[in-house]
Amino acid sequence: MSEVRERNESAWLMTADGSRMEPGLRDNMRRFDDDDEVDLVIVGCGAGGSTLLQRMARAGARVVALDAGPFWEPETDWVSDEAGSHHLYWTEPRKIGGSDPVPLGSNNSGRGVGGSMVHYAGYAPRFHPSDFRTRTNDGVGADWPIDYGNLKSYYELIEEELPVSGEDWPWGDPHGYPQRPHPVGGNGELFQRGALACGITAKVGPVAISNGRFGNRPHCIYRGFCLQGCKVNAKASPLITHVPDALAHGAEVRPDSMVTRIEIDQRTGRATGVHYARGGVSRFQRASMVAVAGYSIETPRLLLNSTSDRFPNGLCNDFDQVGRYLMVQGAPQTAGRFDDEVRMWKAPPPEVSSEQFYETDPGKPYKRGFSIQTVSPLPITWAEHVSAQGYWGADLRNYMSDYVHWACLGSLCEFLALPDNRVTLADEKDRHGMPIARFDYSQCDNDRALMKAATGVMEDILKGAGADEVITINRYAHLVGGARMAATEQKGVVDADCRSFAVPNLLIVDGSVLPTQGSANPALTIMAVAARAAARLTQQRT
Repeated sequence: MSEVRERNESAWLMTADGSRMEPGLRDNMRRFDDDDEVDLVIVGCGAGGSTLLQRMARAGARVVALDAGPFWEPETDWVSDEAGSHHLYWTEPRKIGGSDPVPLGSNNSGRGVGGSMVHYAGYAPRFHPSDFRTRTNDGVGADWPIDYGNLKSYYELIEEELPVSGEDWPWGDPHGYPQRPHPVGGNGELFQRGALACGITAKVGPVAISNGRFGNRPHCIYRGFCLQGCKVNAKASPLITHVPDALAHGAEVRPDSMVTRIEIDQRTGRATGVHYARGGVSRFQRASMVAVAGYSIETPRLLLNSTSDRFPNGLCNDFDQVGRYLMVQGAPQTAGRFDDEVRMWKAPPPEVSSEQFYETDPGKPYKRGFSIQTVSPLPITWAEHVSAQGYWGADLRNYMSDYVHWACLGSLCEFLALPDNRVTLADEKDRHGMPIARFDYSQCDNDRALMKAATGVMEDILKGAGADEVITINRYAHLVGGARMAATEQKGVVDADCRSFAVPNLLIVDGSVLPTQGSANPALTIMAVAARAAARLTQQRT
């Protein structure tokens, strides 16, 4: 733990009871003026932005992060209530289209410092080595300009800093985790029982939830509200991991600051800062370098809105790559009813998982694969699950009364990167006068085949565990792509170090740079990519 402290002191930068960040960190943080030319301004303070902020602050850079949402205080802002937690999601207007429109909200958007990791389930798997070579190996998707080996050490660092707990992992690049696995609740026990009956390997974890006290952060108390924000701060998010450490090393986090445009010097072609709105006032922050970390909808939106004589079709969009190849994961959920009470909410939602079906199986008619994990919908989400089956009135009330008897599994299916799945600008404008984003999405046959296969496996597991009824809802999760990393500017927006091809002092360090998404939750990979980009940037600065 002493080695972790040398890299990230955040676990000790909490109050003695672990309930919140030490007040002095936020109250007394360094503050820059708009006219100060900071070394780096970061747009967005989620998984990627916070990691870059912390790394660059530790390297001695003068750095400020602007976030469109609030600077959350877990002790006062978060509640044990689904409806009372909707303010954690990005609910600004957006338009959706395509043949398979993707709803945007709690399952793929975040608002405020910490980003969507504030309300993610805490699940933190790595991508597999195969994810970086899907075009070469499987003839689909795209190859990354880096490979798994380039990220491995950063995976290990972030896993220690969060920290991640779980059993030794047999899939992809086999590895262990810094903390032992958590005990398993009713939902996880049924997954294990059903997997054993079906001959499927299942493991506990990996979750970025402290199993035991970590610095001043407390042990998980298994309250089951991970998706609403961890009020006890056992679950890791940038808000309580990398942001406190960044503030302690001289960074500024400026909340409620909506960035609307990146300014470019027309003579040099370099970024000079960002325009943003705060408190109803239009402002401009000068910077020697700009990094964008607004995620897969807002990052393309910002780039497309940053037009100029040099970039009439949007910043970094010379080859019409901005906004394209945006991916979601197919995320069907299958629930099973059991005679005994399950009480699936009494544990972190992701307890047990399997990546046995992650890779391409030559014997199957589809490419790539899917993972399976426990999920534990709370009552409002459970009502949506049941009503999606067409149950209303007395039938819906009966299913709700039976809630304690249900277990639920979820799958993450690797939907493929397609050029016409993209973000563009709509004609409508938001309250800042900025065009809202339009996200068009359509599935391909491979996507549909994966969803069907994953649903079949989940039903088999639950029936193998003894379920007497199963129901499934199709849904989506996790956005990546939209400003992807590539070997050349004709194929992507940024290079292997997350530097834009078109603007030498502009970086993008969020999920939008991922060329593929695998069947893994993306948070850990986004943080690892940002940590690597920071290391490369620091080397170049020195």
